[in-house]
Amino acid sequence: MAGSTRHRRVLLVTLPGLVGLLGLLFTLASVPASAAAALTVAQAISSQSGSSAAVVGYIVGEPTATDTVRFSSFTGDTALAIADSASETDTDDMLYVQITSSYRSAFGLASNPSLIGKALTVTGTLTAYFAHAGLKSPSAMSLGTSATTSPTSTATATPTASSTTDTYYANALGKTGSSLKSALHTIISSNVTKLSYDGVWDALKVTDQDPSNSSNVKLFYSGISRSKSLNGGDSGDWNREHVWAQSHGDFGTTAGPGTDLHHLRPEDVTINALRGNLDFDTGGTAVSGASGNYSDSNSWEPRTAVKGDVARMIFYMAVRYEGDDAFADLEVNDTAGNGSVPYMGRLSTLKAWNTADPPDAAEKARNQTIYSTYQHNRNPFIDHPEWVSSIF
Repeated sequence: MAGSTRHRRVLLVTLPGLVGLLGLLFTLASVPASAAAALTVAQAISSQSGSSAAVVGYIVGEPTATDTVRFSSFTGDTALAIADSASETDTDDMLYVQITSSYRSAFGLASNPSLIGKALTVTGTLTAYFAHAGLKSPSAMSLGTSATTSPTSTATATPTASSTTDTYYANALGKTGSSLKSALHTIISSNVTKLSYDGVWDALKVTDQDPSNSSNVKLFYSGISRSKSLNGGDSGDWNREHVWAQSHGDFGTTAGPGTDLHHLRPEDVTINALRGNLDFDTGGTAVSGASGNYSDSNSWEPRTAVKGDVARMIFYMAVRYEGDDAFADLEVNDTAGNGSVPYMGRLSTLKAWNTADPPDAAEKARNQTIYSTYQHNRNPFIDHPEWVSSIF
């Protein structure tokens, strides 16, 4: 009897505590858990478990097969590749993201090539796509590193810094229009090392080295590989092509615009002379010796593979040289046939080329070499091609 009584007393004493504990557990269960931190691309690649997760990375290209990613001339809107670095070219370090129909108009690369290099946050199922580490069936996609959007939202045009250039462009981020142009001018004009015109010879042998033959340079308009030793002024030689023609501002070859590697490229002597000081536009007759190039009385159309490169070099020059030094204020206008005035055109064509031919790995690498080894400034439109439409 006594033992039984003690047992009942224990129940009576602990029951209220048990009720309280159950209440606490119910309360905790009814409180939504805070969202898990987004994964990096590397973490997502190693977590192909079929679970749902948010992943943050930089848009680097369009996957078309297990080991194939296109970095330009995109063919569709159904997939994109992201990586932890905006300049990544190794497919093993990329996550392939399926783009379902709801998101294609905003995030498909054929429709939005300027998204290359932008940060993306995407939520979906971590599972293989194209037999490669992937993310499928996205439930949210947004530019940036935290916000989410509904499937009907469109991609924002707000510039997004790449992981390797955040600090360099810090004073420009978030700005638009003339404010952005002014900020970029200050950034790319500060602490610049100016080369001599003779020094350009040696620099071009590095910045434009043929990736398939280290003894050669790749000629810009013609795309021909030629021995580095054949630099000079004779037929068969290559020389220093000023993409922004010297006469458009009369800056010659003095240190500054005349020796700025961001618009100087190796080219065959004859082809260089044929281009002369022509503006850039579409049309004309085929240029002999430079397949894919065309010219007429007032303009030059380069081969498709470098049209975007040309555009970004011209836009760089227009921001870099604003007339606050010993040189003319270089500007882009919508005219072909500018002659000797400090203008280059045609603006509408150059903007279209920037969009159609986004920066590829070679152009990005060249920009980095000029920054790290020679001039110590960057072409912002290679890092952020979307800034073209904001400024021009």
